[in-house]
Order: sequence, then structure tokens, then C-alpha cells
Amino acid sequence: MPILISPASDESAIVAEQFDDIKQQRSAAQLGMWIFLATEVLFFGGLFLSYTVYRFTYGNVFVEASRRLDVILGGTNTAVLLISSLLMAFAVRAAKLDQRRILAGLLIGTALLGCVFMSIKGVEYHKDFVDHLVPGRHFEWRGADPRNAQLFFWIYFAMTGLHAIHVTVGIGVLLVLALLASLAKFSHGNHNTIEIAALYWHFVDIVWVFLFPVLYLVGHR
Repeated sequence: MPILISPASDESAIVAEQFDDIKQQRSAAQLGMWIFLATEVLFFGGLFLSYTVYRFTYGNVFVEASRRLDVILGGTNTAVLLISSLLMAFAVRAAKLDQRRILAGLLIGTALLGCVFMSIKGVEYHKDFVDHLVPGRHFEWRGADPRNAQLFFWIYFAMTGLHAIHVTVGIGVLLVLALLASLAKFSHGNHNTIEIAALYWHFVDIVWVFLFPVLYLVGHR
């Protein structure tokens, strides 16, 4: 694709031919990401709405089921993602300052924290499997209303599993961007891609910030 160098910008950034200048290109890219994130909000919003309806309908058993989740592991994962968001914000700053090595390091660090999150989540899923809390033939519930207790765990695995998929995609994107950053692909003001990736990663973190209290803390006082 032919490219132009925007003379009107203080940054010698690459501008695709369908855009007049770098500002318009960035605005279009950010708008596209915001539209994508809006569809993701609708998707997760449907799951949160379903959870809310069932939470008020079967409140007691949902509280009891929530107490079977590991708050320590969930809280640790919350801290991990919040720190990863901080690193991602620093990565955007490094990209704007044309600090190539720092940018690559911060992107790798963010991706590694994402891997830590997934590892902890894997430990938690294994614990749920051992405790027979995975919905299906081997689900076991010794309390009252096992059917709706299983419903809670259906929702829990659907929401956290979908979130885990988003985290995995984000890790892959960050590692690719780290490689490109090490090759100086984001130098001279060409940092729009980093900003777009940051929007996605912050969204993933925000979703978990809502998931943690809704799923893990509903049965704790």
C-alpha cells in the first residue's frame, strides 16, 4: 500500500493513502477499536444481566456457591492485571517518547503478567475440577438446591472462560508488538498501534475488575 509522510505533523509518522494526515488516521483507528469494545461490552453485558437475574432469583444458593471460589487466587489475579495495566500505560508513554528498548520490555512484561494471570486461573480451574465443581456429569453439591448451584458454576465458567480467551488473545498481540518494537517499527511517532492495543488490554482488565466482586465476593462479608 502506498504511504505518505505527513509534513504537517511534528512526528514523521507513516500515513496510509486513504487518510489526509496522521491525526485522521489515529482517530479512525481509535474509533474502530471503541466500536469493537462496545460490541464486547454488549456481549459481556448480556452475561452480567443473566447473572444478576439468577442472583436475585436464587440468592441463597448463589451465595453458598460463591463461597466455594478461592478469593485469594481471584484477588491475586486482580492485582496482577492491575499491575499489567500500569505497565501498558507506561508502554504507551515509551512509544510516544520513541524509547524502543523500554517499549519492548514493557510489552513483554505486560504479556508475562498476562501469563501469570492465566497460570493462576489454571490452578483455580484445576482446584474446581478436583472439588467436582465443574458443571456436568461429575458435578457434586452437598448443600441445598444442587441444580441452581450448578447454574452458578455454569455462569462462572462461561464468564471467566470468555475473559480468559480475551486475555490469551491479548498476550499474543503484545508479544507480536514487542517483537515489532524491537525492530523499530514504532519509532518516529508511529505509536498508534500501541495505543489501540492498550485500549484492548485495559478493557480486559476492567472486565475482570467487575467479575471479581460479582462472582467471588457475593458470598463474603
